[in-house]
Amino acid sequence: MKLFLLVIGLLFLGVGQSKVLLQGFWWDFKNDNYPNAWADYLAELSPRLAEIGVDSVWVPPTIKNSGYGVGYAPFDHYDLGDKYQKGFTGTRIGTKDELLRMVAIMHANGIDVVQDGVLNHLIGAGSSDGSGGSDPAAWNDKYTNFRYVSFATPATTENEADYLSRAGRFPKNWENFHNNPGHDCLSGDICAGYWGPDVCYYPGAYGQSSNAIHNPPQSSDYMRNEVRSWLIWYKKQMGIDGWRFDAVKHFLPSAMEDFLYNLQFSAGWASGGDEMFAVGEYVGGGAELDNWCASVQNRAGTFDFGLRGSIYGIITGNGNFDMGSIPGAQQGNRLRTVPFVNNHDTFRPILTTDGNYNGWDTSQELAAHIDPYDGRLSAAYAVAFAVDGTPSVFIEDLFDLGKLGNRFTHDPKVAAQLPMRSDIANIIWCHQHLRFKEGAYKVPHRSGDLLVIERSAKAIIGVTDSWTVWQTVTIGTDFPAGTVLKDYSGATVETATVGGDKKVTIKVPPCNGEALNGRRCYAIWGPLTPPGYTANVRETTQEWEMADDLGDSHPLSLQQGGQLPAYSVETRTVGKIFVAASSPVTFYLFLADSLNGVTVELYNDQTLVHSESPSATGSYTPNFTGWLTIKIRNTEATSPGQIVWVVMTYKPPAQVTTDLFDSKLNATGDWDLYHRMVNWPRSKF
Repeated sequence: MKLFLLVIGLLFLGVGQSKVLLQGFWWDFKNDNYPNAWADYLAELSPRLAEIGVDSVWVPPTIKNSGYGVGYAPFDHYDLGDKYQKGFTGTRIGTKDELLRMVAIMHANGIDVVQDGVLNHLIGAGSSDGSGGSDPAAWNDKYTNFRYVSFATPATTENEADYLSRAGRFPKNWENFHNNPGHDCLSGDICAGYWGPDVCYYPGAYGQSSNAIHNPPQSSDYMRNEVRSWLIWYKKQMGIDGWRFDAVKHFLPSAMEDFLYNLQFSAGWASGGDEMFAVGEYVGGGAELDNWCASVQNRAGTFDFGLRGSIYGIITGNGNFDMGSIPGAQQGNRLRTVPFVNNHDTFRPILTTDGNYNGWDTSQELAAHIDPYDGRLSAAYAVAFAVDGTPSVFIEDLFDLGKLGNRFTHDPKVAAQLPMRSDIANIIWCHQHLRFKEGAYKVPHRSGDLLVIERSAKAIIGVTDSWTVWQTVTIGTDFPAGTVLKDYSGATVETATVGGDKKVTIKVPPCNGEALNGRRCYAIWGPLTPPGYTANVRETTQEWEMADDLGDSHPLSLQQGGQLPAYSVETRTVGKIFVAASSPVTFYLFLADSLNGVTVELYNDQTLVHSESPSATGSYTPNFTGWLTIKIRNTEATSPGQIVWVVMTYKPPAQVTTDLFDSKLNATGDWDLYHRMVNWPRSKF
């Protein structure tokens, strides 16, 4: 059996498994110091995460919902908190500027951004009061007229005619959802509308609205083609590194494979390649998870619900769980698997007004929660990190949020206000600095009370569920004879030396916290000099597409976007980036009409600090830290209008106090621009 496990470990040593993924939010996340600005919260938290070795953060959905929701009720794919629609501009995450700053700050701390994507459904058709959302011809849900504001068609009123005239990119009609003439289905995993109008990715799911004014024709595979284009745009615009996709059980795996392939290999400079991290939320048994991974050509993994069942058994077994059974619980296809303990769908506490736990809303939990105050939580995480896969850490497990009474008021930068659980932080540190996943997965010992996993010649992880009994075991190891090992958990100061017979004796502390440093349930033995860990600190590249069906010219929007106007040198605002003094900014342009020059203007507040008409790559080195506004214009007034793509590469400071650099009032409030766009003949658009 040990040989079998070794072979499996070698075959399935996975893509990107050296990463540690933190889920950077809980359900209904908020902090009153960062109202509708969760991006700022995560940006300020990033240095603390980087310090312990977290190198990827799963962020909630970041596109506009019909209200300030948590993100899982998507409305406009192309609104990242920059458009004024539904009666507001930002999202619960923040404005588009704040979102892009968060991405760049995470990169400056060596952290990948894993974006949550919701591809199964939409919600909220209609203006802020629902006007225009209903199509009387729809077979099922009538509220399937999805129309969006844009730079050329900002909102003027909230009435039906105005809403149905909006010409923002990627409109949707009732035929794009189940059921429709091309796929007359309303039941089962693929077709049922559990959370709103259910997207249909079958080729025949296309057609026009019966009552919309802006009503462009559609063709076969409309939804698949448009979602593919949007995902590529999204990856370029934000600088996304990886993906978590919601509810993948409920739309075609062939569509998911299509999207993943194109994100890997057809996104130009932003292509993620085979190493791109991706995981799908598929709730099912091990065989189902393996089959789904195979159906998407192993371009994405799944959250391992089978292993999670065993982890839950450690918690509920009261010391009587069979620890030796754990290796057999993991799914078979572990190339990109994600072991986890809790997530926002399994963890629904009832909260007091100050955010403390006051019971559990189990009816809303996808699987039973694991209480982070349980003494065996450390055993759960030691297992999740020791086995194959990219381990996922839930924010409420790493940080103590349930009893301090400051969930909604703490400063994430201050350890005393947002303390880490020492065991979990230690396990993360060990995973990174001992480089667990560079060693093959082996199981040299398993018994009822003790599981020992070796990451070959990298680390030996011992895990017990015993409350009071220290575990001592002698095992065979791949560490060379004579290697002196220490326990990096800090549960003991003793060392252990590998004998000439390649055997070593290790100790594992009980779960009652009596060990040094209060360690519970685990020990991690490794060489006296660890291999070490270096974060991938880097610049960020982001791309803006300046087109009239993107952005928004409304004065209450960010007033960004729009193609360059014909025969004019009037500027268009591209967006903002957050720069560090003395850190170079480079940029280049793609022009729809390469024969006509474009000038880039950079502003510090309202002051022009740089102007350039780059033939290839331009550059600027700021002498300040803060927001840099990017504008473009035709160099000559004789140039026709054109779409321009602007690519910026920069590196912000790794630590920022965001309220010192507020971006909330970053719209120009230019009513003249708005009226020009409102009065612009729609026929030209």
